[in-house]
Amino acid sequence: MSHNTFGHLFRVTTWGESHGPAIGCVIDGCPPGLTFDAEALQSALDRRKPGGSRFVTQRRESDAAEVLSGVFEGVTTGHPISILIRNEDARSKDYDEIAGAFRPGHADFAWQAKYGVRDWRGGGRSSARETAARVAAGAVAQMVLGPDVRAIASVTQIGSSRIDPARFDAREISRNPFFCADAETAKGWEALLDQTRKAGSSLGAVVDLSVDGVPAGWGAPVYGKLDAELAAALMSINAAKGVEIGAGFGAAELCGEENADEIRIGEDGRPVFLSNHAGGVLGGVSTGQPLTARVAFKPTSSILTPRRSIDAGGKEVELRTKGRHDPCVGIRAVPVVEAMALCVLADAKLRHRGQMG
Repeated sequence: MSHNTFGHLFRVTTWGESHGPAIGCVIDGCPPGLTFDAEALQSALDRRKPGGSRFVTQRRESDAAEVLSGVFEGVTTGHPISILIRNEDARSKDYDEIAGAFRPGHADFAWQAKYGVRDWRGGGRSSARETAARVAAGAVAQMVLGPDVRAIASVTQIGSSRIDPARFDAREISRNPFFCADAETAKGWEALLDQTRKAGSSLGAVVDLSVDGVPAGWGAPVYGKLDAELAAALMSINAAKGVEIGAGFGAAELCGEENADEIRIGEDGRPVFLSNHAGGVLGGVSTGQPLTARVAFKPTSSILTPRRSIDAGGKEVELRTKGRHDPCVGIRAVPVVEAMALCVLADAKLRHRGQMG
């Protein structure tokens, strides 16, 4: 009941703490005989690693992946794949002053109440540092899915500043430090994040996800719904506070005629949907349309502005969190969102094959 594992046939267990010697994951259920792309694995980790720009935490980690098992002569063996990522730049002394107090907005109080003990060094297991292991697992999931299934996520909102959908260009996502598909809005975010960072504050963000190439038929009805499992995976990401599938809450504003995704037959004889309010899932099963979702991330709780709290003895205190933190945690969440979607889909692919042949 430790809940450090997710998935059914493609099972991922992550381990390690923010300021421990290392973090990592064990992936069980990966089919044998797949070409193991070590470069793709490292490339995925490099997109998430800290220190990439002045707009994220300045903790310096190489996030170099060490594959310990499950791969032989460049192919997967069908046995557990264990990946280790060493922590190279932890500064635990930054947290000495809060060792006996609970940071507002963090897991400190809740975890102390549950376990009676907690790792106060950077949040321990609750730190976003853990998401590096998820990204590693997502890279392996991509190998299971193959090149036809591609997940693309981007930041569409920071604070109250939103992109202009008319200027959306997927090519721009890799060209700026915000994973933003709107170059003009990304330029404006530079000043916004500089101001926020210098003030010792933080901002929330929204990340949009689209997955192309998912065939019709993956997922299951009732208790194994593909959208439900995707929502759970996305909500498990640090600082995620809301998930929408397809039109999401906007569907409540539509009438039935608008919301229904009408279907026609294309020139190739295959079904063609005229809209995608369902986000690529109907009745818990994929329709063959792009799988779409949005994730809302709260502002980073570690800020320099003093906030009221209590210590372990019940005394009221004021805390300001020192250390190196993301002024907007949603930025580096982009590759994590993609990774969690890929893991869910790799599991769905294997389960579909197991049930349907």
